[in-house]
Amino acid sequence: MDEKVLSVVMFLSALLILLSGIPIWAGLALVSVLAILIFAPHLLSMLPHVFYGSMDSFALLAIPLFILLSAPIAASRASRDLYEALHRWLYRLPGGLGISTMLASGVFAALCGSSPATAAAIGGIGIPEMRRRGYPGSLACGLIAHAGTFGILIPPSITMILYGVATETSIGKCFIAGIIPGLLEILLSCVWVAFYFRFILGRRGRKGRRGAGAEREPAGAKEEHYTLRQKMEYLPRVLPFVFIIVGIMGSLYGGWATPSEAAGVGAVLSFAVVIVLYRMWRWSDIKVILLKALNDSTMILMIMAAALVFSWVCSDLYVTQSLAEMILGLPLGKWGILFLINVLLLILGFFIPPAAVILMVAPMLLPVITGLGFDPVWFAVIMTVNLEIGLVTPPVGLNLYIVKGIAPDVPLSEVLRGVLPFVIIEVIVIVAVSAFPQLALWLPNRMIG
Repeated sequence: MDEKVLSVVMFLSALLILLSGIPIWAGLALVSVLAILIFAPHLLSMLPHVFYGSMDSFALLAIPLFILLSAPIAASRASRDLYEALHRWLYRLPGGLGISTMLASGVFAALCGSSPATAAAIGGIGIPEMRRRGYPGSLACGLIAHAGTFGILIPPSITMILYGVATETSIGKCFIAGIIPGLLEILLSCVWVAFYFRFILGRRGRKGRRGAGAEREPAGAKEEHYTLRQKMEYLPRVLPFVFIIVGIMGSLYGGWATPSEAAGVGAVLSFAVVIVLYRMWRWSDIKVILLKALNDSTMILMIMAAALVFSWVCSDLYVTQSLAEMILGLPLGKWGILFLINVLLLILGFFIPPAAVILMVAPMLLPVITGLGFDPVWFAVIMTVNLEIGLVTPPVGLNLYIVKGIAPDVPLSEVLRGVLPFVIIEVIVIVAVSAFPQLALWLPNRMIG
């Protein structure tokens, strides 16, 4: 079979099997084994060695350790304390509660590196509180669904680790590359919340007062006041987690520790903080945390192993190289091809979780990206923001179903209406990073070289 036809067959076969609903690792392994049996039976004896060898990487140790870092924080009341502390300092801003929720999600994302965990932890507190204070269900749910996606862009990010391992790109550089685009996304999101609150909710509130003749405030504008003492109350509970983030990032970017070593130190500190602050020292508490970390780590590493086997088979059958040649041969120019790649990533993100998309597609696209003259570290950011959109769009849209579980009375159509402005913001970030690559590359080049 011609290599170009084979590349299309392999890609579509993997996509169809993954869409069937079977476990991701099993689907990738099945396609790999069938391809070997049909096209290269002589490789069958090497399959166990490749499967085992794909896990023999010191860089992969960062995945279970970062998960172990996030598990105690997710199991404690840290998210509630973080949310309350930020709200007490920002409540005077237009849309201050929504902005507090956005910033709390950003900080929590930096602690756990997981989008669903961020949406669930902050959403369980933020959605009821925002709705109680007059925020529409569409805005509250859309905000949380979007804010949860920060977990895969802001370091430490599990998806960035997967991308680094799958493409043999510096994980440290991928981490740093997500900082400025992540901050830009948070800033634009906060600006939209303030604008919505000030000019849309405020106008509705004024119309309501004129129409009903009632003396009521605009929706969401509940009067509050916190003294300096009340503002300071929650800081002792929040600052230790900020110190953990600073310690991890400082040791990693200062060159004192590898990602795996920084994750190990962070996991120890995370356990120490929740034991001291939240008294989670009983075996029943520790057992739940360890089992959760074990299950998540095993799932991701199994996907990783199967995906690396899939990449090995594609490379041996010259599938990856043929696909790259076919794409590079399109008469569209580098930016036209990049546009098609973005569309492909968006479509894949609609149906497949980010980890599976990265592990299946990134090794195939890497020759295309480098062939067009783009930086693989820069592309890590482009790919991640595309996959953020997939987390808040149906039919998969994992974050949509998380917020629906928190607010089941809000119709999905309303949630999607609330998410749409944030999807536009994510598209703006993609365009900005594409037009100005230094948004992603300046910081890692300055810090690592």
